Amino acid sequence: MARFFSSRAVRMLTVTAAAAAGLAVSGTAHGAVFGAHFHGHQFAGGNWGGYVSFGSFTTATASWTEPAVTCNSTNDLFAPWVGIDGDGSSTVEQTGVETDCASGSPVYSAWYEMYPAAPVYYNVSVSAGDHITATVTRTATNTYRLDLSDTTKGWSKSTTKSLTSRHASAEAIIESPTDSYPSISGGVKFTGVKFNGTNLASTNPSALDADDRGTYTWIPGAIGSDGQSFTISRH
Repeated sequence: MARFFSSRAVRMLTVTAAAAAGLAVSGTAHGAVFGAHFHGHQFAGGNWGGYVSFGSFTTATASWTEPAVTCNSTNDLFAPWVGIDGDGSSTVEQTGVETDCASGSPVYSAWYEMYPAAPVYYNVSVSAGDHITATVTRTATNTYRLDLSDTTKGWSKSTTKSLTSRHASAEAIIESPTDSYPSISGGVKFTGVKFNGTNLASTNPSALDADDRGTYTWIPGAIGSDGQSFTISRH
């Protein structure tokens, strides 16, 4: 779930059985990669929507309530996530929850991705209405810890990986690698958004609009008075 190249990055991998440590191997029903930010050639908008701040950040964190969705097509696929890098760089360290409509009904999956490597999915349960918190922390020059928790279900996952990266940005984003979103009543609200422990509003953030197949645009609203929250919705 990332956002940076000028061309679309797509992988075709098959989902296999869950790994013993509570991880599923790389792959989704759609076989689409979340990754760097780009402005697509087919559609006018970019593939990321939310807020990004530029600079060498060491941590990014945010929470959200996983939204209930209505699938409009089997192509619908999107994820809220938190990450470091990806806007103006060719790597992203990110974690979040994907909603995939390939089966005709929404399927929620928790994941992390050290792009350009493929996403890795956790073998845990996620449902609409769950409260999710995601944090990415740079623990050394090129080492990252990705933390994801569902306080509603009571699980948490922490993964540490290495990746040579530019440390170019931090972000709280929704993304659809297929440029096709389900209907999301009320949009997606991010709360507790902080980069380097500093409120989002104080990190000189830039708003990003995500395109929905050239028909709609997902636009982040103004940052709340707490400096840490915003809602992104379809217009």
